[in-house]
Amino acid sequence: MAELGPRPLILASGSRARRRMMEDAGLAFDVVLPTIDEKAASAAMHAQGAEPLPPAVAEYLARAKAEDVSQRMPSAVVIGGDQVLNLGRQLLAKAADQPAARATLTQLRGRTHELHSAVAIARGGETIWSMVDTARLTMRSFTDAFMEHYLAREGDGILEAVGAFRLEGLGAQLFECIEGDYFTILGLPLLPLLAQLRTRELLMK
Repeated sequence: MAELGPRPLILASGSRARRRMMEDAGLAFDVVLPTIDEKAASAAMHAQGAEPLPPAVAEYLARAKAEDVSQRMPSAVVIGGDQVLNLGRQLLAKAADQPAARATLTQLRGRTHELHSAVAIARGGETIWSMVDTARLTMRSFTDAFMEHYLAREGDGILEAVGAFRLEGLGAQLFECIEGDYFTILGLPLLPLLAQLRTRELLMK
């Protein structure tokens, strides 16, 4: 495992993909779920004025999650993450069920969308660093038959992912072109996070 400083490291996210990425990178950490209402937090952001851009929404929510857990565990170094998908000017949420996943895939089929993944580090209840990275993905014009095969094979696991796909699985076959960092697409800008932890002497240099 990677060597950490004296403060415990906490992941403020229930995402299995983020947890797996950090584990595979050799980080030792605990998971503490944030208690914020993401829909309410997003609505509050929208109510502040002009329509926020999708990257700003992702970063706002990542910071809110990290700060929520950090306020309860002020001695820890807390990592929060969030991901937002936009198709043009429309933001798409996670599908609630299989019919909603089918509708999402139908909407994305043959088109290019953007994924914005944000990460934040909080300590003592305040964000001390955050950033957001963007990837562009173009889905191929797959057949209805392939979509039904995909939904049956992947099951409800895709309901955990915005866009109803997991690139590390059968979802790779949905695409014809991808521009951007692989970790960003999975939901966490991992390399900038690791660099920041090294800068703050929380990982070995």
